[in-house]
This record gives sequence, structure tokens and C-alpha cells, in this order.
Amino acid sequence: MVKELSVQEQKYRAVMAVLTDGRSVSEVASQWGVSRQSVHAWLRRYEDGGLAGLEPRSSRPGSCPHQMPGVVQARVLELRRTHPGWGPRRILYELGRLDPVELAGESVPSRSAIYRCLVRAGLIDPQARRRRDEHWKRWERGTPMELWQMDVVGGFLLADGRRAKALTGVDDNSRYCVSAYLTLRETSQRVCDGLGLAMRTHGVPEEILTDNGKVFTGRFNKPPVEVLFDRVCRENGITHRLTQPRSPTTTGKIERFHRTLRSEFRTDRVFEDLAHAQAELDEWVIEYNTRRPHSSIGMVPPVERFSRREEPLRAAYTPTGQDRTGEDWVARRAGSNGVISVSWQQICLGKAAAGRQVDVHVTDQVIQVWDGAQLLKTTARTSTGEVRKKRASIARDEV
Repeated sequence: MVKELSVQEQKYRAVMAVLTDGRSVSEVASQWGVSRQSVHAWLRRYEDGGLAGLEPRSSRPGSCPHQMPGVVQARVLELRRTHPGWGPRRILYELGRLDPVELAGESVPSRSAIYRCLVRAGLIDPQARRRRDEHWKRWERGTPMELWQMDVVGGFLLADGRRAKALTGVDDNSRYCVSAYLTLRETSQRVCDGLGLAMRTHGVPEEILTDNGKVFTGRFNKPPVEVLFDRVCRENGITHRLTQPRSPTTTGKIERFHRTLRSEFRTDRVFEDLAHAQAELDEWVIEYNTRRPHSSIGMVPPVERFSRREEPLRAAYTPTGQDRTGEDWVARRAGSNGVISVSWQQICLGKAAAGRQVDVHVTDQVIQVWDGAQLLKTTARTSTGEVRKKRASIARDEV
């Protein structure tokens, strides 16, 4: 029966072959299939500790100067578990803001060390890392207020079962959130209410970039028309820019803001009502703008860039009344079906406008229908004939 020798016994026989039998170290190393350095090490350990010195030892280094200290590792994991959306870069930023006493005087680790710590703890899946598409081209305006990116995002569930949407906007240069306006219905009027609030709060930008949604543009209508959002931009001297169809990366900054909004504001919860949801959202926007570091602008809060704007902001346009006595204004009374006729062109205002007296602004390209200070409809002019009744603001008691 063949008896298998333990590692300690094999080392002992090799040492005895050198010390007792007088064989050379090279010969013994060749016989046992090890290096000469190993045999010399066994001889030293046998001389120092006898047979006990040949016991197997751990190959782990006695010290590792670059190993993350336990107090720092515990702090890293605590930050990650408290804020699941924080990655290594954000955790590194937060560690740098801590009092050295909280880290027991230890130095702040590198971002890669934090990443490895999170992987070891199973808090990051290394296989889930996405490679950036190389054909994307990053772009950014040079100063704040040159360009706003705006969009509408849904997903705010209220306790009564209704869902709200938000008109969102970020400044292209600073990533400062200029709009987070909740509404129950995505209508042109509500979207423009949010735009007006943003301009009264932060000023009027030079340009606004949006997608081709119907609340933003009517260029795909048949025929194309000027919607209320376009008109607000025109009256305030704003250049309204549109993305190419099916090109969401053009408005990548606002789309990235939506991702942050969903993960950090937690839009997957239920809000008590619209007012409470707006109040919570406003608080989060203050945190986002003034305290939260943004990785795309050097880990500083957006307010640090946004506050550097040099030129005075233009005031938002506020209509103070219009002179409707000119030759380009006429008056009409909607029929029982809510339709008016201007130069043999029929315009439907809806049954809600039936019997109402309205003012109509007629130009060579478009026709705008007003009910007092409210714009009811803007449509392209398709007729070139004479416009009758060139007098606006019909008296309400006139038949």
C-alpha cells in the first residue's frame, strides 16, 4: 500500500538528504521538482525552528500598504447602501468632504479602489458596465443662458390614481435645472405656463432646444401651424431649435437629467397630491442645483457655473394689451357648432366656443383667434380673398 507523504514530511526528507546524505542542493531540488531557492529556504527554517519550522505557511504578505483601511471601507459601503444611485465618483467626492476624524485620520482612497471595494461587496456588477458609443459627439454651449434643453416627462403617480407629468428644462452649459413644473395634462397652455414661470424666475435664454412633440411645434401639422410654445418664443426673442426626428441623443442632457430624476427623486413612489409632489420636487431641485456635484462639469454643483453668467438677463414678455383696431384685426361670432369663417376659410374652435364672440388676427401666413386675452387657435391661412368685417372687439350685447 502506497502511503502519501504530507508536505511537511517531503520538506523534511529533502532537508535530511542535504544534511545527512551530503547530497547537493541542486540534486535534491531536481529530485523533488522545486527550485534551489526553496530548498535553501527549507534549510534555514529547519535550522531556526526544527521540524515545526517546516510546517506550511500562508503566502499572504505580512502587510499591504495600499490596502483600504477597515474604517474607510465601512464608510464606503455605508454611503453606497444609503444612496444606491451613487457610484465610485460620487462616493469619492463625499469622502473628500468628510471631517478627517470620521475616517480616523486615514487618507481618502482613489476612485478605482472604491470601485473594487464595491465589487468585492457585491454592490456593483462589473459585467453591467456600458461602453460609451464612440460615434457620439459631445457638445456644450460656452456660457449659461445661451441654450435651454426642455422636454416633458411622465411617471408621477398620485394617490387618487392620476398621473402627472413634468415640464423639465436644464441650462446646456451649467446643467442648472431651470424648470420642473408638474401638470396633470400635457397641453400647450400648461407647458407654456411652466415656460413662463421658468423665464420669470431665471430670465430669458437666447435659444431653446426641444424635440418635435405637438406641444412644442406644429411643423408636422397638415398644414404647418405656429403653436403657442413657438409664439411665446417668438415674442420673447428666443430662437426655438428642434431635434431631427428619432434623434434623442441631441437632447442628451435633458434625457440624462430625467434618469437622475427617476433614480434620486424616486418617481416610482406614490405622491399624496399634485401640490405635495410639486413641493417635494422643488426641494429636490434646490438640492440638485446648489449642493449635488455634477460629474460632467468637474464635480461642482450646477449653480457654480450658472451664477457666472455675465450679461443681464432679459425680462420675460408679459402682454399688456393689444391694439385690435388695425386693419389686420376682425371680429367673428362662432356658430352653434363652434366654427367661424374668415375669408371663406372655416376654422373650428370646438363646441365649447359656440356662440362666443372672438377677435381674429389675420396675416398673410397665419390666422390667430383670440377670446379676450386667451389665444384659442393658430392656423395657417389658406385663402387669399377679401376679409370682411374688419373690426375687432365686438360689443358683447351686439347681435
